[in-house]
Amino acid sequence: MTKRKNKGGSGSRSGRSGSGKVRKSVPVYEGRVQMTREGFIFVIVDGQDDDIFVKASKTRNALDGDIVKVAVTKQGGAKAAPRAGEKAVRKREGEVIEIVQRSGKQFVGIYHTVGAQAWVMMQSKNMPYDIEVDAEEGARLGAKRGMKVSAVVDRWGRGDSSPIGHIVDVLGMPGENNAEMHAILAEFNLPYKFEKEVEDAADGISEEITAADLKGRKDFRGTFTFTIDPADAKDFDDALSFRKLNNGNYEVGVHIADVSWYVKPGSAVDKEARERGTSVYLVDRTVPMLPEKLCNKLCSLRPNEDKLTYSAVFEITPKAEIKSRWIGRTIINSDFRLDYDQAQAIIESGSAGDVPSPTAPQSSAPPIEGDGPLPLSRGWRRSCEGTSPADQTLCEAITILNGLAAKFKEKRFKAGAVDFDRPEMKVEVDEKGRPVDVHQKISKEANWLIEEFMLLANRTVAEYVATDGQMNGVASKKAKTFVYRIHDVPNTEKLESLKRFAKGFGYKMGDSIEGRGAAKSINALMKAAAGKPELAAFEDIALRSMAKACYSTENIGHYGLAFDFYTHFTSPIRRYPDLMVHRLLTLYLAGKESANKGFYEIECQHASEREVVAADAERTSVKYKLVEFMQDKVGQEFDGRVSGVTEWGMYVEIEPTKVEGMVSLREIRSDFFEFDEERYRLVGKRTHKIYRLGDPVRIRVKNANLEQRLLDYELIENLQ
Repeated sequence: MTKRKNKGGSGSRSGRSGSGKVRKSVPVYEGRVQMTREGFIFVIVDGQDDDIFVKASKTRNALDGDIVKVAVTKQGGAKAAPRAGEKAVRKREGEVIEIVQRSGKQFVGIYHTVGAQAWVMMQSKNMPYDIEVDAEEGARLGAKRGMKVSAVVDRWGRGDSSPIGHIVDVLGMPGENNAEMHAILAEFNLPYKFEKEVEDAADGISEEITAADLKGRKDFRGTFTFTIDPADAKDFDDALSFRKLNNGNYEVGVHIADVSWYVKPGSAVDKEARERGTSVYLVDRTVPMLPEKLCNKLCSLRPNEDKLTYSAVFEITPKAEIKSRWIGRTIINSDFRLDYDQAQAIIESGSAGDVPSPTAPQSSAPPIEGDGPLPLSRGWRRSCEGTSPADQTLCEAITILNGLAAKFKEKRFKAGAVDFDRPEMKVEVDEKGRPVDVHQKISKEANWLIEEFMLLANRTVAEYVATDGQMNGVASKKAKTFVYRIHDVPNTEKLESLKRFAKGFGYKMGDSIEGRGAAKSINALMKAAAGKPELAAFEDIALRSMAKACYSTENIGHYGLAFDFYTHFTSPIRRYPDLMVHRLLTLYLAGKESANKGFYEIECQHASEREVVAADAERTSVKYKLVEFMQDKVGQEFDGRVSGVTEWGMYVEIEPTKVEGMVSLREIRSDFFEFDEERYRLVGKRTHKIYRLGDPVRIRVKNANLEQRLLDYELIENLQ
């Protein structure tokens, strides 16, 4: 067997000058390695926009994910592979002078043996070197030649010809659905099962609701309550309650599973949830943050079961004005479990139709004396008449709440929220995980209803803490430490680029591209381009101008939502920051002192990092299934639109599935095309033919590389 060469060399003098010492005048930074299949790396330094390019011969054997010290030896000039519309020139070049910490990252490859020797042959886009492993260990773990395995690098020293490591897991044969999904999880260091210790700890949590559990809670078991979730959901972490008040206003409760009551800080379940950070949603499965006992049973707000909740309860006028709010712990018993289609049918018809009536609640918890709600009003619209009282109440509640949600949404956008309504595609798989269809997910009023009330609860909780309980919209200097969900202002340079690009299509973008003015300019542009081919291109560039939302103890508001205060309170089953918010809220409602800000800032950074990892894994699983979906379509032709342009090719999304592939520029026969990064276009040197974002094209599927998750298209041209 011929092993691939160590492209980085032994690395003993990599990152140093000819004398073996770093020049004192050279700036040195610490950052994380992002590696390429070609062996060169980029070092990403926190707080800096530009990463540092390092040639393969200067990496000092650093691998993807490692923390390194890098000396900047050159300013400008290093070419890299940019994303569509981004600059193709790296501003800094350097060399690694020290590996501070190996990442411990798992690399996925094919197990190969020759006699007593064994290697994991890499097929990853960010690992160019095969890993030498122990053949006897591989045999003990059940690894057979040709299987997919995950491995960790233990060392790569001066005298080693290749990285040396050990096998972490045997995933299965390439192409098997479970093996491939587990490989994606391993690639992102995400677990696909819970350790027995964690499962046992969760199983040991009592399901009985006692009088002690109810102490200090408000009882909403007699208030009409329901959940709306996807049809295949099992973890129902939010519910809405509704009743009409005698003054003509409405009492609306947003009830969230009280996960913090069951998951105690420092417990085995808590440590595992903190490490995971979030549930991960691959195409064919959910990798939950919490064990099943908690996420699908104990904390899931299933109908006709008493459930402990954390709630934000509002008095709202018919004009969607908030008259009062209350935040605290509660107990509920949901009357209905609806999916989005059922709720949408009620909204569209004004009737509960075939939605089954709830059975009588089976309360298992003792009553809370002196804290019961007022009797539920039984008024309803004429269109709901003729159904059962419970159905009539459901119909009335959803109809009224939908109207309130529409008013909330209108107010948000008037305040400057950014309106992106890009199509989201869903891959449908069969029972074996094979993709059978790709279609657009349509959001309707039922989705927006839930979204608006969750936004209201999140905003209210954040404002309560930030204003020191005053709810006056003014941040208090005495505000206690909290976990905020923040979103910074967009990049003005990229918005200037969008403005120029839009002008090329005949659109005049608003003059203001800073602060709230930018949001209004963006929304106006999107509205003007609605239904036009260029809309997707405008949205793509605008999205790239946006900062990434993250968690922080420093509140700067949420630009995209146009909220001065915002947090994540409504999904503690699937997001660890929400669990932190519940715990902090409990402290502050009890009048306790402010929590340690430094500790929670570190936790915010960790949660933000886990969120990014989970999102990358989810996108990777979608990409894998899309390539798998296209495998039997090689040779077929499709209409599509240009979705991205780079110096090496154009990306095309085909209709109607929006599956994206790349057309290599060197394979376009009609002309030599050059990348005009300022105008997001490709220009033919001889013919002056132009391909811009959003342009219609016709392509033929050339290749579907499942292992590399790559789709190659070829452009069908009229060459006459």
